[in-house]
Amino acid sequence: MSTRDLLIEIGTEELPPKALKTLSAAFSDSIASQLGAMELSFTGLKSFATPRRLAILISDLAERAPDREIEVWGPPAKVAFDADGKPTNAAMAFAKKNQLNTDDLQNHVANDGKQDKLCYRSLVSGANSVDVFGDLINKALASLPIAKRMRWGASRAEFVRPIHWLCIVYGEEAIAETVFDLRADRLSRGHRFHCNKSLNITSASAYETILQEQGKIIADYDKRQQLIRQQVSDLGKGLGGTAIIDDDLLDEVTSLVEWPVALAGSFEQRFLKVPPEALISSMKEHQKYFHVRDTNGKLMPNFITVANIESREPQKVIDGNERVIRPRLSDAAFFFETDCKTSLESRRERLRSIVFQAKLGTIYDKTERVAALSAEIAQLIAADAASAVRAAKLSKSDLVTEMVLEFDDMQGIAGYYYAQNDGEAADVALAMNEQYMPRFAGDVLPQTTTGTIVALADRLDTICGIFAIGQIPSGSKDPFALRRASLGVLRLIIENQHPLDLRQLIELAISQHNGIKVAADLADTVLNYILERLKAGYEDNGIAPEVFMAVSAKQLSAPLDIEHRVNAVQAFCQLPEAAALAAANKRVSNILAKVDGDIADQIDTNLLVEAAEKTLATQLNEQQAIVAPLFSAARYEEGLKSLAGLQAAVDGFFDTVMVNADDLALRSNRQALLKQLQGLFLEVADISQLVSSK
Repeated sequence: MSTRDLLIEIGTEELPPKALKTLSAAFSDSIASQLGAMELSFTGLKSFATPRRLAILISDLAERAPDREIEVWGPPAKVAFDADGKPTNAAMAFAKKNQLNTDDLQNHVANDGKQDKLCYRSLVSGANSVDVFGDLINKALASLPIAKRMRWGASRAEFVRPIHWLCIVYGEEAIAETVFDLRADRLSRGHRFHCNKSLNITSASAYETILQEQGKIIADYDKRQQLIRQQVSDLGKGLGGTAIIDDDLLDEVTSLVEWPVALAGSFEQRFLKVPPEALISSMKEHQKYFHVRDTNGKLMPNFITVANIESREPQKVIDGNERVIRPRLSDAAFFFETDCKTSLESRRERLRSIVFQAKLGTIYDKTERVAALSAEIAQLIAADAASAVRAAKLSKSDLVTEMVLEFDDMQGIAGYYYAQNDGEAADVALAMNEQYMPRFAGDVLPQTTTGTIVALADRLDTICGIFAIGQIPSGSKDPFALRRASLGVLRLIIENQHPLDLRQLIELAISQHNGIKVAADLADTVLNYILERLKAGYEDNGIAPEVFMAVSAKQLSAPLDIEHRVNAVQAFCQLPEAAALAAANKRVSNILAKVDGDIADQIDTNLLVEAAEKTLATQLNEQQAIVAPLFSAARYEEGLKSLAGLQAAVDGFFDTVMVNADDLALRSNRQALLKQLQGLFLEVADISQLVSSK
């Protein structure tokens, strides 16, 4: 079958830089999916994305889809025809649906492998590629993830930005489709400054080369990004340092330029007295500059910008950027110097006017609750309560500083520098920033105990408070980021190896909200919510839900202890004896659940008759002595590994011993034996839960 390359280019006004990659991927995925659904084969697909275009090159696209045989089965022949062989109503309906002559229905009987049925077979011609391009593009553009569409001119068409040209070339043929009121041709456009004219795309395969060589456009997003990375990195080395290339910033810059030219500039040394994070924030957020660090990791008085033009006088471009960045950095310096004149402690009163949540009071109220909770947590882990309380009380004071009001991403970071300036203790100052850690999945944890305590107390206060007023997250709605806060609580406890009881912490946090009426079961609700996040986390790490269920059957509330048990049960599942012992425990649970009355805690050795029950009793006593100290030390994995040695004895017991013996004394003694077996495993988890319910 004949094939040709297909080029589709949508030319627009500047697309939103932070959405460009997403739009390009969605456009390509939609085109590929539609072609696949129509059985129009191709060998390759390449996306192009620049600030002013979305394009796709499809290699070796078939000119026509293969013909398809359609097979439609109808009612069984015995239902389709009466005793005289005449069509019934069911057959008539089948004939009407498939546009068949009722007199010819007997010729449409076939066997489906089980019985004779009415069957209609027809050959449907495959679609011609050139006939579907218009619908293909319209559907792809309509399906793009655009939050807010716009109109332009007198057109009723809606898109993320006005569309100015449309280029469709199939092989060497220009396809004159109409999309969004635009007639397609073979004309693209070059760089807005270097080549502000139309470009004739002679063939689809020549698109990328024509744009680069004639139009000064590097259309390949990845190629353009690698070029920027290399240029920025080389300039950083040339300055005697290392350019710090943030991935998000690199994406944004790549989405802003079509012909990247990196240039290095500088700023006055005096600005380095300002917290480097503020300077970096100003350069990154406002100017899209990359910063440079020296060999010691300190910020250098330099920046790297990426221009969208190859200037004949690059120094003028650099000078212009230096003039632009200077007032920005001056603002940051002014804010810092001004803020340093007022202590964090003296700013606390201003927090009384900032509402945290209408029913939960102000930010000031929150710091008071967090301080009280921090003192409780500090006592539980034998930490310095005074430092924790001090840090908690000052924790939100930087919200009313000029620096944070101007650069909101400096929240916490600014507090750290101002606490240092105020002469606060080192751990208190660090806690100003560490309270927000971890900020996202995989982020670092606080390095100080004080920071860990405040981070934990702050999250628990928010979670319990929001639950108390009934604003429980549902679906995708989580305005207070309680899911993220819950994951943070779990990480702070588990990864710092704190043997804290989460239920106790929740109850302490709830007790701080004495100004609102709380539900009696609030602690249970919050605990279950947080532990559900733990369960989801284990599943994401490849641990089967049954493993967590086995542990959660113990109704535990200490995350670190749960972590140890889950890891132990997961390791146990890998042992060859695990399946048999899990099944045996399931059997034991079923047997004991049917027993009326109490089961004895002790075994009467005089009532052990069968050799298999004597062996099991002996081994249970031996294992009890081995695993008791292991379980006391939370060495659950070692304990379960030891208990795996019971498999042969357990199998032998069930193979040869009748538990429900007619003799009541024997029966009760054997039930007591099984209770001891079950109890040993239940010290860690209910491993009967490991047995699939299917």
